[in-house]
Amino acid sequence: MKRAVLAFPFMLAALPLIFTTLGQPLFTMSIGTWEITVTLSGVERFVSISLKSWISVQAAILLTSTTPFPDLLAAMRAVRVPRLMVAIFGLMWRYLFVLVDEALRLLRARVARSSNTGFPGLRAGGSLAWRAQTAGGMAGNLFMRSLERSDRIYAAMLARGYDGEIRSVPLPKLEVNNWMLLIVGGVILGSLVALSYLIGG
Repeated sequence: MKRAVLAFPFMLAALPLIFTTLGQPLFTMSIGTWEITVTLSGVERFVSISLKSWISVQAAILLTSTTPFPDLLAAMRAVRVPRLMVAIFGLMWRYLFVLVDEALRLLRARVARSSNTGFPGLRAGGSLAWRAQTAGGMAGNLFMRSLERSDRIYAAMLARGYDGEIRSVPLPKLEVNNWMLLIVGGVILGSLVALSYLIGG
């Protein structure tokens, strides 16, 4: 539920639809010289977009929580996602943790060089402008370190025979239970789509 907060920006983006969509007015409120009318169609659209965003984020969270990332890459290859994109996703996922480690090292270095005054009202590290300048310097330092490390990693990959193609074991064949699960899922999905058309019609 906490991770699903990622859908909140999409809900905020859909909020103006409540007031801008034409339809049957529910109520009108005055804000200064403005009169804002909330319509039934706008509320329906807002609720629909909010639910779709929330369900999509929940589905993505469920997928990433139950499926290892190498299996996701194998599934991408199976559905014919371009191999270059799959390679980019794989390298990005692997070296994201390297960037996090570099950022943690920079933060530890900053803490080690900041003195603690011992007074509760006096914060160590200077003013807010000094802190912003330090944070900007750390971000630039992290970018330069990442760039240098990416060059070293790429040179090491070329030395080991990398030619732009990531080799992997062949994809496993679908077994009978996999086909049954696929068919049942397709039937359920088709039934839901047909039911939505019947209800909508």
